[in-house]
Amino acid sequence: MAQKSTLPCSIRPYRPTDKASVVSLIRFGVMEHVYPAFFKAMSHPDHVGVALSICMAGYVLGGSSYFQAVLFGGAWAGMVYYCCNEIYLGYLNRKLAGEMDDVQAHFLDNPSNNFWVAEMDVNGTSKIAGVVAVLAHKGGDDADGRRSNSWNGSTVASDEGDGSYGEVFQLVVSFQLRRKGLGSQLLQTAIDFCKEQGLSSVVLETSSIQAAALALSKKTGFVQASSHSSTHSNRWIAKLARINVLRMEKVI
Repeated sequence: MAQKSTLPCSIRPYRPTDKASVVSLIRFGVMEHVYPAFFKAMSHPDHVGVALSICMAGYVLGGSSYFQAVLFGGAWAGMVYYCCNEIYLGYLNRKLAGEMDDVQAHFLDNPSNNFWVAEMDVNGTSKIAGVVAVLAHKGGDDADGRRSNSWNGSTVASDEGDGSYGEVFQLVVSFQLRRKGLGSQLLQTAIDFCKEQGLSSVVLETSSIQAAALALSKKTGFVQASSHSSTHSNRWIAKLARINVLRMEKVI
């Protein structure tokens, strides 16, 4: 059972006037993972070894120059950061140019899809505190019953039930309001909607960096269905960033 929110929030359907606030929340929710991804990648033993080797090369080529060693090491760190940023920024841009570019067409005009916002009153002003949406994939919608993959645009085979599932699109909670049960409430809203639509399962994708999202999905009954490191980015960028995409699924 989902944890009850301790916040005075109401979950309601998305309105066109919410777009600016929702886009801002989604943008932050995606890009906040760049720094954690960078630090995790840099702490990987392989990257540590490369960093030390590059620093040593800079030291030797610079004539025993510590400045050159730091400069070479900084260049390597900058490259890894660029790769992490490129993956999340590319993913964000695809979402903003895709589903979020026309919320009405993608979510509101299709009764099988839905989009909700969590709204709360702050000093008399309404504030969007969280968002979640569902894209329904009915049996036969995807060629050969395959499932689309939001990170790399490929498809993943599925043979469970009738092949229908609801894809959770962007579960995000405002940073200041986390760990208060709102994320659980939003996710349960999406799950309940999928049940009402008669879908066989609910799926969501998260990156290996998003520990809180992974913990929430497991707590709500999701299990890992697959894992891959393939994204929309060049394979060398993905390799340097060392970010895995986890596909979580809950049969309903």
